[in-house]
Amino acid sequence: MQFKNVIGQTELKKDFIREIKQGKIAHAQLFMGSLGHGGLPLALAFTQYLFCKNPTDTDSCGVCPSCLKVQDLQHPDVHFVYPVVQAISKVSDSFLADWRTQLKEEPYFDAYSWTKRIDSKERKPIIGTEESAEIIRKLNLKSYEGGYKVMLIWLPEEMNATCSNKLLKILEEPPKNTLFLLVSEDPSKLLVTIQSRTQFIRIPKIESEHLTNELSARFRLDKTQAESITAFSEGNFIQACDFLNASDDKGIYREHFIQLMRTSYKKDVLGMMQWADGLAAEGKERQKLFIQYALHMFRQSLLSNYMGDVLLRISSEEEQFLKNFAPFISGNNIREFIETFDDAYYHIDRNANARILFTQMCFQTMRFIHQA
Repeated sequence: MQFKNVIGQTELKKDFIREIKQGKIAHAQLFMGSLGHGGLPLALAFTQYLFCKNPTDTDSCGVCPSCLKVQDLQHPDVHFVYPVVQAISKVSDSFLADWRTQLKEEPYFDAYSWTKRIDSKERKPIIGTEESAEIIRKLNLKSYEGGYKVMLIWLPEEMNATCSNKLLKILEEPPKNTLFLLVSEDPSKLLVTIQSRTQFIRIPKIESEHLTNELSARFRLDKTQAESITAFSEGNFIQACDFLNASDDKGIYREHFIQLMRTSYKKDVLGMMQWADGLAAEGKERQKLFIQYALHMFRQSLLSNYMGDVLLRISSEEEQFLKNFAPFISGNNIREFIETFDDAYYHIDRNANARILFTQMCFQTMRFIHQA
């Protein structure tokens, strides 16, 4: 993958190229940030630039033998580790064909998409004990091309304790010319000693202009539509794609949101309970998308109150609703709304009881909406 195929992240690309050109490459680098910001594509582009025989000042050439091997995910000195479903196989190589297909189809993806691809039962994948032995075996091999060997570990926070401890030992005494690229969404779950032996690289949100252009080109959106989705996704390409791919559901999320606010404002307890039951019956990913939509509407309401319509990124249907709803969102309650819905997202992701969670959220909404 070339840097030009990575969405945005202009400054990071310059930093990576400077690092390689100056030969000051940290042996273990931790790419940290939401997967939708592009940590994995950046790691792949970094690897290709490192191996490229004819790099320019801005990118790998894309045509030399090394570039072609990296692009095809067939370079003998580039190794991949990623979470797998242990009941199917305990090592990454068993899923290598799926991994290559995923990266070639769409390098911006999350753990949920990966799990659906490799297991129809959607069991939780991890990086297990047997994988650590594979890592050691591969790193003991000589470099085929006499240069660097790259070990790219996607979601290292999914390593079990045994694998984590063995990786730590390798990081303490790394083989010569070996580069570890760890792409993590939640590095706080890693051993502190592993964190301390890596160079942290924070992957920020994708710049609005670049994300808007990508969405316009890929989904054939007009500028207003693309800007609206960019604002909703907050620089996260995966979230933007999820929302667009579920665009038929956007009206459903809007109706869910309107119903929640109306029943909460009226203090209609029966209606609130029915609303909570209805959303609890939806799948986890749809519940998360609804919460993202609700957070977007809260922010747009606040913008409408303080900035007028000039900065709004909403549809005409949403604009009509906000004319009446926005006055109920103010500095007196916006923080409470954001924290409550953020917490709900967090707990959904960790398999909380959805009915209890959404019932609680209804009663909190009822309280907050009368605080404006």
